[in-house]
Amino acid sequence: MSFDRGVHTLRVSAKLFAENRARLVQALKPHAPPNSVVVLAGGVEKNRYNTDAEDLPFRQESYFFWAFGVHESECYGAIDVNTGKSVLFPPTLAPDFAIWNGKIEPESWFKEKYEVDEVHFQSEGKIKSVLNTLGTQNLLLLKAYNEDSGNWLEPVVLPDFASFKTDEKLLYPVFAEARVFKTDAELEVMRYATKIACDAHKEVMRKIRPNMYEYQMESLFRHISYSTGGCRHLAYTCIAATGENGAVLHYGHANAPNAKLINDGDLALFDMGPEYNCYASDVTCSFPSNGKFTDKQKVVYNAVLKASNAVFEQAKPGVRWTDMHILAERVILTDLKAAGVVVGDIEAAVEARLGAVFMPHGLGHLIGLDVHDVGGYLGDAIPRSKFPGLKSLRTTRTLAERMVITIEPGCYFVDTLLNRALVDEKLSKFLNKEVVETYRGIGGVRIEDDVVIWAKGNENLSASVPRTVEDIEKFMAEARA
Repeated sequence: MSFDRGVHTLRVSAKLFAENRARLVQALKPHAPPNSVVVLAGGVEKNRYNTDAEDLPFRQESYFFWAFGVHESECYGAIDVNTGKSVLFPPTLAPDFAIWNGKIEPESWFKEKYEVDEVHFQSEGKIKSVLNTLGTQNLLLLKAYNEDSGNWLEPVVLPDFASFKTDEKLLYPVFAEARVFKTDAELEVMRYATKIACDAHKEVMRKIRPNMYEYQMESLFRHISYSTGGCRHLAYTCIAATGENGAVLHYGHANAPNAKLINDGDLALFDMGPEYNCYASDVTCSFPSNGKFTDKQKVVYNAVLKASNAVFEQAKPGVRWTDMHILAERVILTDLKAAGVVVGDIEAAVEARLGAVFMPHGLGHLIGLDVHDVGGYLGDAIPRSKFPGLKSLRTTRTLAERMVITIEPGCYFVDTLLNRALVDEKLSKFLNKEVVETYRGIGGVRIEDDVVIWAKGNENLSASVPRTVEDIEKFMAEARA
């Protein structure tokens, strides 16, 4: 057994990662030259700036974790493409490590815990020696581009590699594509992580009251995720927005740190998700802080809920994700037209990109070991659009079974975007300015679910949170009673 947080949490077998390694080897064999070995570097624990203080608990680098499931810092790993044999290289620790950081485990402990074929502590020339024993001629190194951040994960470079041919191009697309499709074992962990997210969201809905602070809700979410679910890490910075802050898409960061006093009547938009054994969840719930929607809040909420339901029903294998984004826009704009916010022909409004005024972000993203998981622009993806809204899509792929993707339509009243649209002759003709003004300050609504794509019908991992206006009001009223 590789990982758990006690008998009340999910037990994750090391076989999950052995299966991942086997999948990677199978995918590489048709492309790799003979006698190729994959060499990966794990993450390195870092201190805060120039101090000796650890900032956050160590979290493993995702590619390395996918292949080995190892939680310790400063490790290397090798996978023989010919045989599938796996070798782990943990660091050699100084004797005083035991004084400050706990027991120094032997090689046999790592071999048993992580179910790899061999374990060798790092020492001068050791990795080269092991690679020679494997008959290695070619090293496949991971140089991975992240489409969302624009950053590169640089390949490991060691003196031990000098006598081998190295390839930095072959591994990334094969590896990232393997991560896109989840095994049954991976899905079990993601179901658990999302269940804990939903439990924590519901506790926030139970406890929220006007005159509390947003950060208190973030704190409660963190507490429930860790105390009840054993989730030490969150998958991303919590967005605990209320009132007008709901229109700040990445609220919660340094410029807007979940610090506002919650007012009676504020609409809350809480986008928060823990990760378990490094697998992420990402759930957003929108609800009134006092437990009762206003009429305008209902208009916005129901428009987003209709969009969410429509995408869930139509997001089938073979459907391109860009089409689902357009579907969500169309549904939202149609409801806004019924409320008098939008006027004119809806298809013309969609074509003019009015949808991006109310939903400037993409509809959703792949999720797995990273909350914005890799592979969004591999496979049959079309190039990133240059048009508003569509350019923010984190994937343009055709959906397929075993992809896990978030469905997260939203509708926001962002002053900056509204002001621009109202003076834009292509967009202003679709807006009823007088009605638009009455919605300013409402913030926004986002509904986000983690969904597994299946041919037989999609699986909503976050189905346990109340979603309709009636269910939310009933849930919150019962909590207050």
